[in-house]
Amino acid sequence: MYHPLMPRKSIALISTGGTIEKTYDELSGVLSNKLSVLDYMLASLEIEGIEIVRVPLLNKDSLDMDEADHALIAKTAREKAETHDGVVIVHGTDRLTTSGDRIHDLLSGPASGGEARVPIVLTGAMRPYIMRNTDAVQNFTEALLAVQILAPGVYVAMHNKVLQFPGVEKDYERGTYIKSEKT
Repeated sequence: MYHPLMPRKSIALISTGGTIEKTYDELSGVLSNKLSVLDYMLASLEIEGIEIVRVPLLNKDSLDMDEADHALIAKTAREKAETHDGVVIVHGTDRLTTSGDRIHDLLSGPASGGEARVPIVLTGAMRPYIMRNTDAVQNFTEALLAVQILAPGVYVAMHNKVLQFPGVEKDYERGTYIKSEKT
């Protein structure tokens, strides 16, 4: 249990968009990334002992991300890892592994000292927060817990499991992430 005299952990929360943050536009009849729902999710959670520092970076479907977007996400994650106790990245699920691999490669290179300084946890949702059967709140909550207890490294936290990069891939048939058999 958190005690008021214990130091609070500072967690950078980087938002990039994705399904988890899609909202319904009544005029066009489509789900799209127009505004972030993370503040609504945060307000619904009992969070003690951590300070969330919001970093709104992008608001895109990950299928619309390009190499420059993945590079920006990796660079921002590295910067926030230098000044925070952990980093959570909310990301679209289709290209989440591209960003996870990019972050891992950036942090494991010779210029970075060979490893992450703190845990960096990516998460997302297969169904938007606004849907009744969403997995958004579960995955978001799991990522917030995981970033506080994991060793330094780059991870994905979703669907009651945590997997470490490299070697993570999306299993499109099951709608979740698995460790690649290639690693």
